[in-house]
Amino acid sequence: MSNPNDYTVGWICAISTNDYTLGKFGNHNVVIAVLPDGEYGIASAAGVARDMLYSFPNVRIGLMVSIGGSAPSLKHDIRLGDIVSFRPTGFLNQPPMVLRGAVSGLKSQYESEGHQLEDAINSVLEKKPRLLQKYRRPEPSTDRLYQAEITHPLQGDLGCTAVCGDDLSNMIVRPARTTYEDNLTIHYGLIASANQLIKDAIVRDILVAEKEVLYFEMEAAGLMNHFPSLVIRGIYDYSDSHKNKEWQGYAAIAAAAYAKDLLCRIPLNKVEAEKRISDIISEFFVTMAGVQEKVLNVSIGVDRLLRERHDQEYNTTLDWLTPINYGPQQSDFFGRRQAGTGQWLLDSAEFQAWLYTKNQTLFCPGIPGSGKTILTSIVVDYLYTKFRKDQDVGIAYLYCDFRRQHEQNPEELLASLLKQLIQEQSSPPNSVKFLYGQHKNKWTRPSITDISKALISVISIFSRVFIIIDALDECQVNNGYRSRFQTEISKLQAECNANLFVTSRFIPEITEKFKGDISLEIRANKEDIRRYLNGSILRLPAFVRRNPELQEEIKTEIVETVDGMFLLAKLHLESLTGKRSPTSVRIALKRLRTRLEEYDKAYDKAYDKAYDKAYDKAYDKAYDEAMERIKGQVIDTQKLAEQVLSWITLAKRPLITSELRYALAVEVSKSELDEENRPEIQDMVSICAGLVTVDKKSNVIRLVHYTTQEYFERTQSHWFPSAETEIATACITYLSFNIFKGDALAVQTEMSNEKLLGLSSKYPFLLYAAQFWGYHACRGPESDMLDLILDFLEKAPKLAYFLMHILTYRYGASGRRSVANAPKLQIAASFGLKETVKALWKRGADIEAQSSDGWTALSSAAWNGQEAVIELLLECGANIEAKNDAGWTALANACRNEHLGAVRKLLAKGADIETKTNAGWTPLLGAAWHGHESVVCLLLEKGADIEAKNKGGWTSLHQVAGHGGNIMIKILLDSGASVDARSNWGWTPLMSAATAKTSDEHTVQLLLHAGSDKAARDTRAETAWDKARQHGKTAIMRLLR
Repeated sequence: MSNPNDYTVGWICAISTNDYTLGKFGNHNVVIAVLPDGEYGIASAAGVARDMLYSFPNVRIGLMVSIGGSAPSLKHDIRLGDIVSFRPTGFLNQPPMVLRGAVSGLKSQYESEGHQLEDAINSVLEKKPRLLQKYRRPEPSTDRLYQAEITHPLQGDLGCTAVCGDDLSNMIVRPARTTYEDNLTIHYGLIASANQLIKDAIVRDILVAEKEVLYFEMEAAGLMNHFPSLVIRGIYDYSDSHKNKEWQGYAAIAAAAYAKDLLCRIPLNKVEAEKRISDIISEFFVTMAGVQEKVLNVSIGVDRLLRERHDQEYNTTLDWLTPINYGPQQSDFFGRRQAGTGQWLLDSAEFQAWLYTKNQTLFCPGIPGSGKTILTSIVVDYLYTKFRKDQDVGIAYLYCDFRRQHEQNPEELLASLLKQLIQEQSSPPNSVKFLYGQHKNKWTRPSITDISKALISVISIFSRVFIIIDALDECQVNNGYRSRFQTEISKLQAECNANLFVTSRFIPEITEKFKGDISLEIRANKEDIRRYLNGSILRLPAFVRRNPELQEEIKTEIVETVDGMFLLAKLHLESLTGKRSPTSVRIALKRLRTRLEEYDKAYDKAYDKAYDKAYDKAYDKAYDEAMERIKGQVIDTQKLAEQVLSWITLAKRPLITSELRYALAVEVSKSELDEENRPEIQDMVSICAGLVTVDKKSNVIRLVHYTTQEYFERTQSHWFPSAETEIATACITYLSFNIFKGDALAVQTEMSNEKLLGLSSKYPFLLYAAQFWGYHACRGPESDMLDLILDFLEKAPKLAYFLMHILTYRYGASGRRSVANAPKLQIAASFGLKETVKALWKRGADIEAQSSDGWTALSSAAWNGQEAVIELLLECGANIEAKNDAGWTALANACRNEHLGAVRKLLAKGADIETKTNAGWTPLLGAAWHGHESVVCLLLEKGADIEAKNKGGWTSLHQVAGHGGNIMIKILLDSGASVDARSNWGWTPLMSAATAKTSDEHTVQLLLHAGSDKAARDTRAETAWDKARQHGKTAIMRLLR
């Protein structure tokens, strides 16, 4: 090697330690060092610099030459392939004066004469053609600057063209550079340095706005302390999620060409006149304490923003998984227990065996009102207390609730388990990031298979996992939801050795599923009931509170007559609150004893209809008496109690107290709300004879028990026969208030969740009224209020129209869209208001009228599965093939939302089974993607083309293989799907399965067993094995050898 003292220029590249390249640029001897392979950041750069100065002590000027991400703005039109040169700002140890002078001189030269950098690059490539493929300038069309909110999904190694598309509305469109502008432009400004790369366009734009940053990198801040140098960077991406490797080679050679030009401007004697950097560093560290704080200024700012952005993104991801949070319910239920209750369960041999043995199920069936939910909350609290210091134990729980069935489908329940298990971790695991990235920009939701795969992946992180499910019997049965959920939970337990705790009423199809598991019946034992009565008896009149003997009589009689039903004990105690003497109390207690004898006659130890009816009879008697007490109140109090009970019973979703107060304050024919007409919560609860309660944490006002709901559903026609009409009328009246008219609440082009929450806070009843007035009107019956509905649709304020359109289940909680001016016919069709649709059509309503996003009345009716309205619209001449702006027809909408009856009806009416969306999706592709097995089977039965492809060339089998839907894969294969179908990139379904984060070995085995060619290669000459290797899928690699 040449004499180390001959080298005066140090050049560091961020691409092994003490591995140097020596050479000459002009008259200068230059030593070039690269960062260790795979090592980046402040510490790594500083280490290489120290090693260089030790080996080459005479180095006097330094260059840091590399590539990275820019921060384009209106002020700085930075493009890929451009160069950023660091402009000294005073808060880093600055480059030597000779380098700063050379930068200024070269800048002036370029401004007056232009640069020859592109010519220099082309000259090198002509001499060395083997470098062309890596270092030539890419096509301008690959330089895409996406809008900040558009993020690149985690989808294999496909580029932006494939997964982000070329829709100009998603990009920031910039004019082509003119002949008077350099195609390769040099920018001078601030470079921000931190210990992690910026991959977030929102953080990028914040830093641009606050600090006018031009470029982000990971080495310069640390390097300046040890190696004062000039930073030169070639631009290959925009510091966002859309990493663009196509431009890396060109950006690197462009930065090197600029650095060479710079060195050639500096006379040798000026470099030799500079101090040695090693001497400068010695002087620098004397005062380093003060300087170091400034050196880290930008780095700290970047790190802070990244942390804040990370936390925001994490919370957004959790809420995207599901907005449902069971924490408030857990707090409410556990807070209702009496101290010491439930200990018998925790001490039982069955519970202890379940607790200390992996992969066990403890099934706890119980009669209605036996205290299953309170005991579940005790188990949850016990587990959290026992394992609070053990981070390797995961705990997740669900409270199934008949009032929340619309939001407790299998996907949401599994997503809630997933959310609970990851929310204590520092960041979402990759499996969840993948789901979020894949779906959020498309406004889609992951399938149940996707969620299950992610859940299995997360559970594998823990050494033990406990899953607690209360009231499985309250999980909705429609569409096979409960069965599907049980199947997924069983699969989850089998694959992950999780411990499962489940409560339910004695439902044969549920108990059969848990046959052979540990079982322990839940019945309120006498000690627990007495504890409850001890804590509640002081609510009785004063003559009881002053008489200990009477208190004991009450407790003894109730304990003996409730037969293990906590709820009955509560109702019996509540029935005594209106008594006025000891004699009246004793008469009531005697009646309880008589009722028990009647109940015993109907009781059968085996679970059968007689057994079920016996409990119904016991509760019905108690509820009948409670309603008779309500009927005995003064007329205004009686009416308010009936309104409270009818609203809570018939509401489409749980109501919070403020919603119900405003709903009950509405006066028909009034155009404004009198806020003094709102009833107080305490009064609403107290006048309902113990049938209503308020959950303190969630502020939800509800019936005390599932059996109460069942009772009122059976007796609705007796107790409140016109309630649906009254509720619909209140909703319409509220939406027609003057406050919602005019410009005060003008509809904006965007309506985010935050804005909706803001409206809900100011006008608590607004969102419920807008979303569900039609639901209640449909059951009113509709004909009784047809004139009111028609008048409302004719005169409804714009805000009400807007909210009705976006809240009628069209897009769901995670996919609201900004769509205004929805035709009234479309609103009526969405709700299934057949009589209203007919009346509007007769009045001349345009049956093909579209909302601002192209939806017709038929589209909306199909999306919501309104079969009667679909038939009516088609009879009236609706275009069955009408498409919205995305190209979805009514049939496609019904398929995507799994409305099997609507699909049958549309096909019977001649709907095109092969219709395609703008992106080339057929109804079969959409149904397969969403995992709707029944719809897929129907479409195939009706002759759908199983080999239909979207614009990317993906078939249904490609789609399903990509997220591991093994049942769906069997359906498609059994129906003759081509196992080696090719996408536009030459991918087979086997390749999709080998790369998808949610697929597994079973998926691959299914495809191989069906004859998939594992030697097939795509357009990049890669096999499925190559792709599995790239994604670290070792188990799949073994299958593909």
